[in-house]
Amino acid sequence: MAGFTGTPPTVSQAIPDEVAALVAERSAARAQRDFTLADALRDRIRSMGWEPMDESGGTRLRPLLATAEPDRVGYARAEDLASLLDEPATLAVSLVALAEDHPDDLARFLAGLVHHPPGVAWELILVANAPSYDADAAAAHADLEVTPAVLRTQERLGWADAVNLGLRRSLGETTILLDTSVEPIGDLVTPLLGALSDPTVGIAGGFGLRTADLRRFADAPPGEVEALAGYCLAVRRDALRAVTGFDHHFRFYRNADLDFSFAVRAAGWRAVATEALPLVLHEHRAYASLPAAELDRVSRRNFYRFLRHWGDRRDLLLPS
Repeated sequence: MAGFTGTPPTVSQAIPDEVAALVAERSAARAQRDFTLADALRDRIRSMGWEPMDESGGTRLRPLLATAEPDRVGYARAEDLASLLDEPATLAVSLVALAEDHPDDLARFLAGLVHHPPGVAWELILVANAPSYDADAAAAHADLEVTPAVLRTQERLGWADAVNLGLRRSLGETTILLDTSVEPIGDLVTPLLGALSDPTVGIAGGFGLRTADLRRFADAPPGEVEALAGYCLAVRRDALRAVTGFDHHFRFYRNADLDFSFAVRAAGWRAVATEALPLVLHEHRAYASLPAAELDRVSRRNFYRFLRHWGDRRDLLLPS
């Protein structure tokens, strides 16, 4: 099909003519730099169950990650799609991690949890986002004290879609999102639960960020902060239920944590950075894998998205 690149979606239904026509119209709008129209057309395409992915050679479509609605298409098992967030918590903590590439990173992360498991009732949800290796086997061989729940996708989802797939299946009173660049070398969970024992705190983590102008962010000492970096990010269930997860437009991880932090705070909770957590932060593969120019492009795109949401919310700035 003219204007499309990559492999056609491997689903039972073909791309509808109306969707293809909207994609062509959107491509023309982008060529004319009418990005307001292009964004509106993207939303129409998404409302029909398809995700336009802009690539260097054109636009490729994939089915949108479905909800539990039976008439929607998606790249995950039907039993993994329904959200459990409206159900009561049955565990103290849910850990959620994303497996895509680099099996050694996952093995190191899981080994840390073997040696330093949470001291409370917990679960591990592993989103196998079309990984380049057998994530099920890696999880099974880890000898964890809990059996990980592995949510498998048939095709690589955008970062937010993949993370949300795990978040909405969590059953913990607190859900902790962990990147596999993190190696636990001690009890990560207790300090995070301690921060969230204050009912006014909705989100906590070991990497705090402060800003005076919503444009520049800097590392912050322990205490109340404007935002938290997503390497190790804990959120209470009520706050996660309120915001429902990360904005699905964040197909790349950078600055999605800023947006999520502000969404939680705008919903009425505080964000708190803990003292240094017992972890080693290794090379972040998604960051290191992109050429500098592409990394800058996708990072800027995500930051502009953050600014569209929160750039005028000076009420969310803390006293200096």
